[in-house]
Amino acid sequence: MRTLPVNPGVYLFKDDKSKIIYIGKAANLNSRVRNYFTTSNRLPAKTRHMITRIRDIDFMVTGTEQEALILENNLIKKYQPHYNIRLKDSKTFPYLKISLNEDWPRIYITRRLYEDGGRYFGPFTSASSVRRTLSLIKKIFPFRSCSKTISGKDNHPCLNYHIHRCPGPCIGAISKEDYRKLINQIIMFLEGKHDMVIKELTHKMLHASNQNHFEKAASLRDQINSIGKVLEGEKIAISLRENQDVVALSRDTEHALVDIFLIRGNKIIGRNQFLMEGIHEEKETQIMTSFVEQYYTTTSYIPSLILLQQPIDDISIISEWLKKAKRGNVKIQVPQRGTKKKLVEMVAEDAKKSLLLAKAKQLHHQDTLPALQELQDRLQLPRMPLRIECYDISNTRGALAVGSMIVLEKGLPKPALYRRFRIKTITVIDDCAMIREVLYRRFKRNSGSWAIMPDLVLIDGGIGQLNAALETREEMELSFLPLASLAKKHEEVFIPAHAEAIHIPADSPALHILQRARDEAHRFAISYHKNLRGKENLISALDNISGIGPQSKRSLLRHFGSIKAIRDASTEEISQTEGITVSLAQRVKEQLCK
Repeated sequence: MRTLPVNPGVYLFKDDKSKIIYIGKAANLNSRVRNYFTTSNRLPAKTRHMITRIRDIDFMVTGTEQEALILENNLIKKYQPHYNIRLKDSKTFPYLKISLNEDWPRIYITRRLYEDGGRYFGPFTSASSVRRTLSLIKKIFPFRSCSKTISGKDNHPCLNYHIHRCPGPCIGAISKEDYRKLINQIIMFLEGKHDMVIKELTHKMLHASNQNHFEKAASLRDQINSIGKVLEGEKIAISLRENQDVVALSRDTEHALVDIFLIRGNKIIGRNQFLMEGIHEEKETQIMTSFVEQYYTTTSYIPSLILLQQPIDDISIISEWLKKAKRGNVKIQVPQRGTKKKLVEMVAEDAKKSLLLAKAKQLHHQDTLPALQELQDRLQLPRMPLRIECYDISNTRGALAVGSMIVLEKGLPKPALYRRFRIKTITVIDDCAMIREVLYRRFKRNSGSWAIMPDLVLIDGGIGQLNAALETREEMELSFLPLASLAKKHEEVFIPAHAEAIHIPADSPALHILQRARDEAHRFAISYHKNLRGKENLISALDNISGIGPQSKRSLLRHFGSIKAIRDASTEEISQTEGITVSLAQRVKEQLCK
């Protein structure tokens, strides 16, 4: 230990095969490493186990603690030590690159960051997500995607020019100055400055129209409409001024998923999720610290505000490092109240759902029979639950109440067998009565696919919902049907004739199957409920307009397809619909735009 310096730096623990098993940073290398061996009885079990494997210690001295932080993360990405908390596959994250170092910049996907004058956006968590982003901007903005040398003197452009996906620099159809303006618009769009892009395009559209360049004006109008469609639903309810990242995590004993929302100009412009490895027995604070350190050494943009669900270690060192990397002020906050706290809670809830989904996907690729066998044992089922039917209710104050039935076969969803039920006999908020109605309607049918009986009927809810299902089972003389319910609050499982919940560990594959069925039934019920609400709102929006009868309503919907399209149309366009006069079109426009 005496040979270790008192300088800041990075230490590397190696095993008997000289393999690096842990990398850490320290303000004082000698003191930090010594603590592992002088206070080992007070360390977590994971760390004590690591110490037994250490056969050699290496170190690298740095000038500052910030330099040690950067070096530590670079080495973790390179060596992926077993005992470090680390971003899964962090070395392969894709980026979107704009080659600003070229005369005619291209936009393409890359997995390497260079200081070459290019502009990078990312990291993205998968190739599919970055491809979707590239495809999106390609639909909105025409830019060149070829790698040919541009002379401006080619005789014939490629197909992309003819379908308005390229402005044609190869044939001299656009000047270098105008092409740069186009690239700047794309950069602003990717930065989340959508309002600035729309304002600039609108100005160009009006100018083109005033110059009688109607084709160009129409093209710009289509660009503006395309951006508007992209932004639908992206605005958040909470109004915040600063550009920010909001970071939250969800974890169990074996997994941790970090969710990060990228908010620019009060809009969510991106959302990434990262699985963390090596989190066994680690505290949330340590997981969050490792994520912040590793993510912000790879990201192409650091916002002025970072909201965290959990506090982090070494916050002063990390804050100072982020300020230097951004070349501007960066605040790290763990909000305790107010709108920022609500925003973090929203991301935390999303992370929780995403972790469940990630575990379900993992289960999809595993042999589910052992999990089903475990489920049979824990719920005391007469046979392995190869077919599970799960039921859920969705309603808003009793209105438009619906029920859903989803089916898992051998632990995997079978969407072709899903069914929806519009509640007919219950007009008040009574989930138990609604469960009884749905089960009665399902099991009174005994032909076709309905004739196949499940090995387990799972109800989304607690004891009350289970008892309602039990009453229906007895009434219909189906006592052979196994029943269970899953209460979301504490993930409690109830079965008939047991007053207490059945304990199933949180990391049990058997519980994951039940959670998957419950979450899928809930999703299916909610989607049906939203669909019905949308139709009801559609009908009422037109029915409340004086002079609009059934025939004119059908004409408008047939002509425009949706309320939004009618709302976005001009009075003149509405009046061109069969049976709609100019005065009636004005009334429609006024009512829908209130």
